Amino acid sequence: MLDHTPPAPKPEDRIAGGAHTPRIHDSAARHVGGSAVYIDDAAEPAGLLHVCLGLGERAHARLVSVDLGPVRSTEGVVAVFTAADVPGVNEISSSHRGDEPMLAEDTVSYLGQPIFAVAALTRDAARRAARLAVIAYEDLAPVLTYREARADGKLVWPPMTLARGDADTVLAEAPGIVRGRMAIGGQEHFYLEGQIALAIPGEDDEVTVHTSTQHPSEAQALVAKVLGTVNSAVTAEVRRMGGGFGGKESQSNLFACVAALVAKKTGRAAKIRPDRDDDMVITGKRHDFEVDYLVGHTSDGKILAVDMQLAARCGWAADLSGPVTDRALFHADNCYHYPAVHLTSRPYRTNTQSNTAFRGFGGPQGMVAAERVIEEVAYACGLDPLEVRKRNFYGTETDNVTPYHQTISDNCIRDLVAKLEVDCDYAARRAALHAANETSPVIKRGIALTPVKFGISFTSTAYNQAGALVHIYNDGSVGLNHGGTEMGQGLYVKVAQVVAEEFQIDADRVRITATTTGKVPNTSATAASSGADLNGMAARAAAQTLKGRLVAFAAEAWSVAPETVLFLPNRVRVGNQEIAWGELIHKAYLARIQLSATGFYKTPTIHWDRDAGRGHPFYYFAYGAACVQAAVDTLTGEYRIERADILHDCGRSLNPAVDRGQIEGGFIQGLGWLTTEELWWDGAGRLRTHAPSTYKIPACGDRPRIFNVALYENENREETIYRSKAVGEPPLMLGIAGLHALSDAVASVAGHRHCPRLDAPATPERVLDAVDRMRALAHHAPSAQP
Repeated sequence: MLDHTPPAPKPEDRIAGGAHTPRIHDSAARHVGGSAVYIDDAAEPAGLLHVCLGLGERAHARLVSVDLGPVRSTEGVVAVFTAADVPGVNEISSSHRGDEPMLAEDTVSYLGQPIFAVAALTRDAARRAARLAVIAYEDLAPVLTYREARADGKLVWPPMTLARGDADTVLAEAPGIVRGRMAIGGQEHFYLEGQIALAIPGEDDEVTVHTSTQHPSEAQALVAKVLGTVNSAVTAEVRRMGGGFGGKESQSNLFACVAALVAKKTGRAAKIRPDRDDDMVITGKRHDFEVDYLVGHTSDGKILAVDMQLAARCGWAADLSGPVTDRALFHADNCYHYPAVHLTSRPYRTNTQSNTAFRGFGGPQGMVAAERVIEEVAYACGLDPLEVRKRNFYGTETDNVTPYHQTISDNCIRDLVAKLEVDCDYAARRAALHAANETSPVIKRGIALTPVKFGISFTSTAYNQAGALVHIYNDGSVGLNHGGTEMGQGLYVKVAQVVAEEFQIDADRVRITATTTGKVPNTSATAASSGADLNGMAARAAAQTLKGRLVAFAAEAWSVAPETVLFLPNRVRVGNQEIAWGELIHKAYLARIQLSATGFYKTPTIHWDRDAGRGHPFYYFAYGAACVQAAVDTLTGEYRIERADILHDCGRSLNPAVDRGQIEGGFIQGLGWLTTEELWWDGAGRLRTHAPSTYKIPACGDRPRIFNVALYENENREETIYRSKAVGEPPLMLGIAGLHALSDAVASVAGHRHCPRLDAPATPERVLDAVDRMRALAHHAPSAQP
C-alpha cells in the first residue's frame, strides 16, 4: 500500500506552497479587493430574463383559485410559469421521497412556498409582478409547534434507534437519576451570497446552469428531471460561492431548476436571485430540536445509562432531515462512553420551511444534548463539569465502543483536553472567577471547557467517492479540476497544494478551474467535511498516474532505471542529471506522451446498516476542545464572551493558515447559533426573523477579546491525504463551550448547587429567565460551591 506521507524536503530545497504550507486562499486578494466574480457579477447575456417566485401566504391550505392575469399584464413581464408548464417532473426532492414539488400544485404546505415564477425584462418588474397574483385559499390546520407535531404524529423519515446494553434495567437500578427536556434552536445559514442561478439554453435539449450550489451533480440531475431530459444534456458549473454552510447542498436546487425551466421555455438566458427576505422565507434552516433525556449515574459522576429521544421540526418535506437526525444520534455521545444507551430520533413533519443541512449536519444538536447530560450529572453530584467530562471520556482499550457499535481506535481526547486545561490555566481561573463572583452582586463570570469528537464521512456510503481531472500543458503549467466546490473554505487551494506536492512544482503553476459536471461527473456534495479528504485523494491519484507516465518516458529516453527518476522542486533528476520541469514536459509532449489523467478515490473500510443500527460509518474522528470565559449582567441578562482558548486536531494540516481560519470562523458561527441567533415564527407560521434587522448574527464586537487558537499535533492514523484531518464542520461545535460558560455564570447566582438548564439560543431574555430561576432556588437552599 502506498505511503501517503511525502518525504519532508530539506528546508533549503522546498517548493513554494506545497502541502503543509500556510498558503493564503487562492481568491483572498480578489475577496478583499472585490474583484472575485460571483454569478451576479458576471456579464449578463443578451436578452436575459429576470425571474422572481410568487409565494404562498398560508402555512397550510388548498389552492382554490390562482388568478395570474394581473401578473401577466404587468409591464415588462414576458412569461409566467406554473407547475402545469413543467415539461418533465415537477419534483425536486433531494431525498427522492417524491414529497417536494418545485412549484405548488393543489396545496401549499408552508408560508412562503413557491406557486409560480415570473420572468420579466428587469428584476424590479419581476419582483413587483410576483406580488400581484390573486389567490384564494381554503385554510387547513397547520402543524407548527412540537406539541402539535407530537399530536399529529407525522414523520418525514423513518425514525432510527441506536442501542447498546440494557438501558431500562440499568436506569431502574441506578443510584442517581436526572431527567429533563432541552430546547435547541435552529439557525439561518446567512451566506453572504444568497441563492442564485443563471441558466443559458443551448441546442436541442441542452442547458448550462451557473448555480451557487454545493452539489453540482444533484443540480444537474434535478434540472434534467424537471426538463424531461437526460443528465448529459445539462451542465452545472460553480466557480465559487459566497458561503454555503450546507444551505446550498439541496436548497439551491429550486433556483437552478426554475432558471433552467424559464431558459428552455423562452429560449433566453434566465437568472433568479431572490431578495434576502424571500431567501430566508423560502429556504430551510438548521433543524431545531427538543431532546428528552433520562440519565442514570453514580455519586461520583460516572454515567451508567442514557435514554434520549431527539425530536426535530423538519418542515414540510423530507429534504435531508433523515440523515440529519441520524447524525444527531451518532453524536449524542460526543466524547463520552455510555455503558448502556438507548437513543431514538423523531423527525416530525411541520408546516414550516423544509429544514436542511447546516455545518455539522445534526451532529451539533446531538453534541449539545450530550453536554447537557454532563452538566446535569455534575450539578447532581456537586462536581466541576469538566471533572465529570473527564471521568466519562471514551477509553483507548476499553470503554471505546459507540452506541452504533463502532470501536474508536484513534481517541486522543484525554491528552488534548489535558493539554488545553494546562495551557489555558483552567483550574486557577475557575477558582478565581468563582471567588470573585461572591463579591460581585451584578456581574457574574463563568468558565467552561468542552470537548468535540466528530465523525468524518458521509453516512450514506455511496457519497464517499470523488473524481478529478489533471492536465499538464506543454509549457509545464497544470490545469486542475475536481468535483469539490469552493465556498470560501479554501478547498481549491488545498487540492492545488496536493498536486503541487506530487509534482514538486510551485503551487502558482497549478491553475484552479471551476467545478463543472462537464469535466468530472457524478460528484458528491461538498459537505460532511470531506471535501479535501475525497478530492485531494482523487487529484493525487491523477497526478500519480501522470508521474508514472513521465517516469517511464524519462527512463526510456535517457536509458536509466525508473527508480533513478526523482521529482525535485521544479526539476526532475534523471540518472545523474537534472532537467527543469518545463523542459521535461515539453520533451514528453514531443514524444506524444499523454499528459492528461483522471483520478478517483473512494473511502475505505466504512459501512453502515441503518436498520440494525450498527456499522463503521466513520473513517476517523476529528477532535478538539475549547475553554470559554463569559460575563453576565444578572439585572438584564446581557453578556459578553471575554476569552476563548481553542486546541483543535487537524491531523497533519494541509494548510495551517486555512485551517486556523476555519477553526476561528467555525467557533464564532457555533457561538452565534447558541447565543444570539434566534428564529421566530408567529402563530400563523410566518417567519418574523427574516432579515438582518430581526435576525442577529455575530458581529465583530461579539468576538472574544482574547482569542487563542492552536493546532494539536496529531498525525491522522488513517491513510487520509498526507495524514491530514477534516476541519470544515468540527470547529463549529467548539462554540458549545460558550453556552456552558454562560450557564456557569448563571449557576453562581445559586452557589452552583443547581443546573441552570439554559436552553439555546441563550438570548439575554433566556439568560435572565435562568437567573431568576436560580434566585428562586437560592432562597430554598444554602449556597455552596463545588
